[in-house]
Amino acid sequence: MNASARISVDPAVMGGKPCLRGSRLTVSTILGMLASGHTRERLLELYPFLEIEDIQAALAYAAEATGGGSESDEDPDRHESLAPVETGPGGGES
Repeated sequence: MNASARISVDPAVMGGKPCLRGSRLTVSTILGMLASGHTRERLLELYPFLEIEDIQAALAYAAEATGGGSESDEDPDRHESLAPVETGPGGGES
């Protein structure tokens, strides 16, 4: 997905934060709402000008901005180190 087609960065809009399609709705707002439990469908209800592709573009933009990429391009074993570490009493590794 080409997120840049749906994401704009303009120093005169929202202090230069990445926004969706020339709106004042920031990528970080979309991410925060999704992280707090809002569904994509709820975002579409709250912001009638949004399209599902806008939400996908925000997610793709964030992945690219944080050094991530397309999950289909990644080695699934790459994330093994992200598994929770079992700890014993006192918080140390057991």
